[in-house]
Amino acid sequence: MKLAALFSGGKDSLYAMYKVRNKHKVTCLVTLKPKKTNSFMFHYPNIELTKVQAKLMNLPIIFHPTSGVQEKELQDLKRALKEAKRKYKIKGIVVGSITSHYHRLRVEKLCKELKLKPFYPLWRLDQEKYLDKLYKDKFEIIITAIAAYGLSEDLLGKQINKDLIKKLRKINEEFPINFSGGGSEFESFVLNCPLFDKQIKVKRGNRLMENDYTGKYLIKEIELR
Repeated sequence: MKLAALFSGGKDSLYAMYKVRNKHKVTCLVTLKPKKTNSFMFHYPNIELTKVQAKLMNLPIIFHPTSGVQEKELQDLKRALKEAKRKYKIKGIVVGSITSHYHRLRVEKLCKELKLKPFYPLWRLDQEKYLDKLYKDKFEIIITAIAAYGLSEDLLGKQINKDLIKKLRKINEEFPINFSGGGSEFESFVLNCPLFDKQIKVKRGNRLMENDYTGKYLIKEIELR
């Protein structure tokens, strides 16, 4: 079946694509750039770099702005999915949601209206095992936003590896968090994975903190290897 992928450039959207690759064909990416940093549905930090990731997978990307206003942004997504259906003849979409019923219910409502089939290959995965699996499957990922008690500035820009997973486990003992970031505790950006034909290397980035546990890592310069 031909699918579009709801694509943020983070670990969940890319790993969802990776999981369905043997049964379905992802023919395009759908990315929305919110005008507000606190969108309920879509990632904000480094969203422009999804265009680079699309090239590394040789996939077209439908890249639309969205208001970022709760509920209204769904109409922007609907327009993007209509375009994907018209241009690439998609029959369904693959989504990287893990725990967010808010996100899933709204996407499924749009799919019903547009007669598309939704796929959730990561839904309710064991979150600690999920991070280990990403590492073992050669996904190179950095943390690009934090928004939960217990998380701190030093995590921004750090790659998810064995040491960082241990640190997240330790934080989780004191501050119970959604371990994989599936509840927007943190956001991520994929530098390399089996779907890419080159690796992204961050040459320069800035950390911007709003308070002790909320901040973003903005990628300013990259190179491809």
